[in-house]
Amino acid sequence: MYFAALLARTEDGWEASDTELDDVETLSDLTDLAREASVDEDTVLVFIEQEDAWFGVVRVDGEEDPRIFVSDATAAARSSYGEILLTDELLGREPGAEDTIAALEELVGLDGTEDGDPDTTPDNNNATTTDDDDDGLDADAVPAGPLGDTRILADLGLPEAELLMLRTDALVEIADALGAAEVLETVR
Repeated sequence: MYFAALLARTEDGWEASDTELDDVETLSDLTDLAREASVDEDTVLVFIEQEDAWFGVVRVDGEEDPRIFVSDATAAARSSYGEILLTDELLGREPGAEDTIAALEELVGLDGTEDGDPDTTPDNNNATTTDDDDDGLDADAVPAGPLGDTRILADLGLPEAELLMLRTDALVEIADALGAAEVLETVR
């Protein structure tokens, strides 16, 4: 089960709203959604949590690039919402690197067949893929554990060390540290 919410900072404190991510396919879509919730280009935090598996925080400050933290990159890689956060840049890869690797493997015939086995066409390969392959990200290529900007909330009251220790009910603890627990609870 997923939970997603936006916390927008205002001069009167934090305003929370739950959000549907059905129409969000990319980090740019998520960033645009956050900017729409912004008051005077103030800070907006997007929380995404998959119950007992992982959580992510995206911070958007005005027109700056979004900052991202994911508590467990391997778990997030198995999630369609996690894929949105696990950008090539966050993973330390060149943009499009995964597509390039797949194209090179196909070019040199690394299709998984042994010498003497009949070659299969790419269409046949797709028929034998597992559910793990459908995610778009190879979980083995994603580092285990936390990933991203660990100081994402430090200036808002949640130091790096505390962020890294959060596991379950993380969003409640984050909101509490920011002084936004009550407003987050209204949308939970």
